[in-house]
Amino acid sequence: MEKLRMTSPDLTEANIDKLAELFPTVITETLDADGNPQRAIDFDLLRQELSDHIVDGPQERYRLDWPGKRAAAFAANAPIAKTLRPVREESVDFDTTKNLFIEGDNLDALKLLQESYLGKVNVVYIDPPYNTGNDFVYNDHFAESNEDYLVRSGQQSQSGERFVANAESNGRFHSDWLDMMYSRLKLARSLLSDDGVIMVAIGDREHANLRLLLDQVFGSDNFISDVVWQGGRKNDSRYVSNGADYMMIYAKNERHLSELGVRWREPKVGLESALAKAASLWSSRTSDADAERQWKSWLKKAKASRDITDSVARYDQLQPGTGRPMSTYRDITGSSRLRV
Repeated sequence: MEKLRMTSPDLTEANIDKLAELFPTVITETLDADGNPQRAIDFDLLRQELSDHIVDGPQERYRLDWPGKRAAAFAANAPIAKTLRPVREESVDFDTTKNLFIEGDNLDALKLLQESYLGKVNVVYIDPPYNTGNDFVYNDHFAESNEDYLVRSGQQSQSGERFVANAESNGRFHSDWLDMMYSRLKLARSLLSDDGVIMVAIGDREHANLRLLLDQVFGSDNFISDVVWQGGRKNDSRYVSNGADYMMIYAKNERHLSELGVRWREPKVGLESALAKAASLWSSRTSDADAERQWKSWLKKAKASRDITDSVARYDQLQPGTGRPMSTYRDITGSSRLRV
């Protein structure tokens, strides 16, 4: 049965929709009288779109800004009257364990960790909400399900009946998401040691904003990588089946990592056994030619049985067969040498 609309149309929203079709660049977000995010028009940009000359407006600068940013910075610095309470009955080896599991609001937890772990954390990994509008809605200092939010905001009854045609979800606003992330990233950065790194998983919707936000909190010079990895594929996507997710990686101090000579490289399969075999052959050789013959034979068998990778097997190419002892091997990572 068709339900009658009991209110008149929202003409402001309708007009914003029309302007968005003509001038998408003038659409922004602001806060209403109750502090909730809402769509709005940037009238300075609209004036520029309708003018044939440069219109005077607020000073332009390169920055990421949004309504609520100053409040988010304040939230990160504001003290709290809370403490961590041990739950011994649910713990294993509480007094001797080297692991710590904290349950509670993550903003409060990050603040409580500042005193004991300031500058001592090597790696921070976070997997925040992707702000898709259907995972959860964040509001102030708590997260709630989309259904709970609709009930609390008067958009849905306890039985699930929607009161409005198009329910609004704060989780779809970029500003709310940026508020939530900004304060937590600032606190996470202060926990990191000078050689520490942070890794943040993210999806398409907030990928661009996250990069700018991390640049602002950590500094663009400390950007390490934007790793793309294959996630779940959705075959019911309307346009393309995008199965990619991302992981932003930033250092607390990339220059310090470089000075320490830090390299994130996984040893090649079979590298250690190959180097040990080479050292054994050349140390017990009766002649260089005999050692070289045994070495090549071992490489061939190890490669066939997949005990070593092709790159490890290329040690064979480092021997020109001159009969001279192979005095130096270069590690295939190019970062070290091994005397044999």
